[in-house]
Amino acid sequence: MKITIILAHPHRGSFNHAIAETAAGALRGAGHAVTFHDLCAEGFDPLLPEGEIARDAPLPEHVARHCAEIAATDGLIVVHPDWWGMPPAILKGWIDRVLRPGVAYRFAATDSGEGVPLGLLKARAAIIFNTSNTPAVREQEVFGDPLERIWKDCIVSFCGIPVCHRRMFGVVVTSSKEERKAWLAEVRDMTLGTFPPIER
Repeated sequence: MKITIILAHPHRGSFNHAIAETAAGALRGAGHAVTFHDLCAEGFDPLLPEGEIARDAPLPEHVARHCAEIAATDGLIVVHPDWWGMPPAILKGWIDRVLRPGVAYRFAATDSGEGVPLGLLKARAAIIFNTSNTPAVREQEVFGDPLERIWKDCIVSFCGIPVCHRRMFGVVVTSSKEERKAWLAEVRDMTLGTFPPIER
């Protein structure tokens, strides 16, 4: 299977990087083809220019490449921290520029403004790994975990991916080496549970 990993964290030594690298290693060891994008390291420009808004607009080469990859992928893994209950700006910009109409979704010809999408992505499953420095109880009781709704309802299902698993790890800033090791083991298990090894 072709699996795409999208990582959005500016610090190369972050736990987000460890999560993404663990998932990538597990997938490669299981025989999958992995496309790995560290958006910050690549300097992905999150700004959606006016000229790209139209469905058939000409796209810069690197954006067109991302679009082709996401259209062809069998599975998606996204790794990012919870910042203000949202993905980092660089990832939101990637969503704006890459999960575009005609690539990730379209609206029915009979749509008259209802905005009910037809998802176009062929990926059968997505995993969203998040990190947080807010205790889980406070996250739920005070904030309602907005990332759950953003990813599962507003993005993944919108684009036609039928299965979405999500795991928030925290509190990262006070976590021990043992906790992080256990969390990375969980990353590996979730990854291979969703994208099993290829039989040879």
